[in-house]
Amino acid sequence: MTITGKTKVAGVMGWPVSHSKSPALHGFWLREHGIDGVYIPLPVKPENLRPALRALPMLGFVGVNLTVPHKEAALKIVDEITPTARRVGAINAIVVRENGRLSAENTDVTGFMMNLRLNAPAWDPKRGPAVVLGAGGASRAVCVGLIDAGCPEIRLVNRTPERVKALKKVIGGNIVGTAWDRRHDALADAALLVNTTTLGMEGQPPLELDLTALPSQAIVNDIVYAPLDTPLLLQARARGLTAVDGLGMLLYQAVPAFEAWFGVTPEVTPALRAHILGLT
Repeated sequence: MTITGKTKVAGVMGWPVSHSKSPALHGFWLREHGIDGVYIPLPVKPENLRPALRALPMLGFVGVNLTVPHKEAALKIVDEITPTARRVGAINAIVVRENGRLSAENTDVTGFMMNLRLNAPAWDPKRGPAVVLGAGGASRAVCVGLIDAGCPEIRLVNRTPERVKALKKVIGGNIVGTAWDRRHDALADAALLVNTTTLGMEGQPPLELDLTALPSQAIVNDIVYAPLDTPLLLQARARGLTAVDGLGMLLYQAVPAFEAWFGVTPEVTPALRAHILGLT
């Protein structure tokens, strides 16, 4: 890779940020399309987020991604926020406009919906209720996507009722809070199950969930991708259910940001999946 005076510079801000797969992801597309661009990790402490973001136009950046713990704090710093990002209450992609203004978006909604539609083409959001496990930032993006797609009911399962109430107040839609110890019952007549918690991830406690009550045509999606085949997905496949892994959400959420920064719409291909999986 040769950096020139015309090289477009983007990156990902987080603390820590060394675990991020975004540099490998965007770097793959930059090489694939022969773009004079670079994407770098930017370790930024929370107390330095404001000056770091405000410096982007002066440093010639075309934009950045944001990862934990910056997704919510950045809302008070950027100049423009899309309605979707405001509803989610978090941003993960910033475009630096020609006038220096910082325009923010949440592409997790797009990433989730594209991954689900492409890997479960038979799924109809209006077919029946969706069960969503967890009420964190990822859950908010998932709920926004499902509500906007026409899902008639979301059964939001979480240990803390207050988080569910806060989420429902901001997002709207037919969201029904469900206690964690009633999660098995919530699966009855559901058309979709989405796990947005870290349960089942490598190094985390297992997700204890009996899928017996799920209808035979239901879709099961786990946004966890390490491991790629989580115990939840393995259990779903054993019952003959359509199972969708979480890697696609990571890959598809990157597409609109890359397009905005570098002017090319990249594709999510088997070669890209293999490249990212080789890093896990």
